[in-house]
Amino acid sequence: MGQVVVISTGGTIASRWQGSGFAADARGGDVLATAAVPEGVRVRVVDLMSVNSARLTTRDQLALLRTVHEVLADPGVDGIVVTHGTDTLEESAFLLDLHHDDPRPVVLTGAQLPLEAVDGDGPRNLHDALLAAGSPELRGYGVLVAFDGRIHAARGTIKVQTLAADAFADPSGSPVADVEDGRVLVRRRPERPAPLPLPADAGALPRVDVVTHHCDADPLLLNAAVGAGAQGIVLVATGAGNATPEVVDAVAAAVSRGVLVALTTRVPAGAVAEIYTQGGAVDLAAAGAVLTGTLRAGQARIAVLAAALTAPGADGTDGTDETDRRTRVLRDIVGAHAVSVPAAA
Repeated sequence: MGQVVVISTGGTIASRWQGSGFAADARGGDVLATAAVPEGVRVRVVDLMSVNSARLTTRDQLALLRTVHEVLADPGVDGIVVTHGTDTLEESAFLLDLHHDDPRPVVLTGAQLPLEAVDGDGPRNLHDALLAAGSPELRGYGVLVAFDGRIHAARGTIKVQTLAADAFADPSGSPVADVEDGRVLVRRRPERPAPLPLPADAGALPRVDVVTHHCDADPLLLNAAVGAGAQGIVLVATGAGNATPEVVDAVAAAVSRGVLVALTTRVPAGAVAEIYTQGGAVDLAAAGAVLTGTLRAGQARIAVLAAALTAPGADGTDGTDETDRRTRVLRDIVGAHAVSVPAAA
């Protein structure tokens, strides 16, 4: 155990009653004061922001990403805890993980009950996150999520309960570790692709939209996203990744204009896979959509965003244009988590 830095960003864990509802307004020191600090852990607090996480923007997430890297530039830091709202915690965690190139743990946590709630879950979650961030056993495990006595890998972990304490899980996987009796019990090592470099500072940030397929859906919203200047689109399809021939045509047109299109599903668990034609994933993949394995909408969007933020080659000598490079980055992010189904005999 050693020094753990807590980066405070707000969320329910930092929320107080505002007269008509709760909103984040507490500083990190106030949040830390509610929790028992594990023996041997020294804590330093960085107040980055205090907002409900539904209000977070890409600029906020990039500020968090750069702050994490700045904190880890200090070799005396053993790990980081990020207190975060639960609404978009899964997205920030995945973005941090994609760019995390350090063995020291970065652990996100939050709460389902506000700061001053009797028997609130924030103090326990924060204690467990501090324990995990300072644990040598979790070095090299990437960015993690500590919630309700469990430690999850960032990739694949989503919010699965709106109100209950066990708010986070990977519907297609299992926790990395459990916290029991003040100890971290490791269960598995998560698979992670090679880390991406930090995005370059940029003025205008890429627009990445999410469009959901349903009965009677047509290409209107997908085309509107392209018309609005989207550099990336996540298509949330049905089943194993299926839509209609009309949507396939719209995807092909978007890809031909340099738009990154990622394919996920509205089903809670399992991978998207090339099984069906007549508008299914077979046709969508042929049209240029990238299947995202078990990533769901929020994290699929982060994958597209990270690929879109990847700077083009300095001189173009690698023989590919910017769109090809970004598509390649997106495929690398998805990696082995994509699933292919062999053709029937």
